[in-house]
Amino acid sequence: MRKLVLLVLFTSTSLLVFTQNTEWGIKAGLNYNANGDYFDSVLDTSENPDRNIGFHLGLFGKIGRDLYFKPELVYTSTKSDYDSGGFSMKKIDAPLLVGVKVLGPIAVFGGPSLQYILDTDSGISGISINEVENDFSVGLNFGVALNFEKFGIDVRYERGFNENEATFLDNNGLDINDRLDTRPEQIILSLSLNL
Repeated sequence: MRKLVLLVLFTSTSLLVFTQNTEWGIKAGLNYNANGDYFDSVLDTSENPDRNIGFHLGLFGKIGRDLYFKPELVYTSTKSDYDSGGFSMKKIDAPLLVGVKVLGPIAVFGGPSLQYILDTDSGISGISINEVENDFSVGLNFGVALNFEKFGIDVRYERGFNENEATFLDNNGLDINDRLDTRPEQIILSLSLNL
């Protein structure tokens, strides 16, 4: 999977450098997210997380005008609160988006998002997180954008595809039979600036 991510990033960068009608820039924004359902195996219950505001920042490229390919490389930090505590995640996202202008500056877009989890943290007192099953996962992004000459704004929905669980450990390192589905589900608001 790592080789696939590197190949996609190299190919995207090469296309941006050698193709006309290309743009590149920086982006940042807010994520309104929930990292997934928390399952307590002992009580056989599930807690849906309270949504929290996270953030992201990164780089993007854009090839084409009316029909375009837009690869991105983004650092994302998210947090979700549960009745028993919180869960935060830091990751690198690489959305590979295809978009089309529909009317004036308005465009719609969608595509897969490759995700690499850098770090996870439990805000539950006395509990730590065992390693997440898969550092790499795949999700889907789709949304709408307003693109002006140097400035853009977009709103998108992201949902992770792969089931990816983390288990919780007590202070003695013992599994406490609780687990968290770490698939992201979020609404993302981004501002972008062409350089």
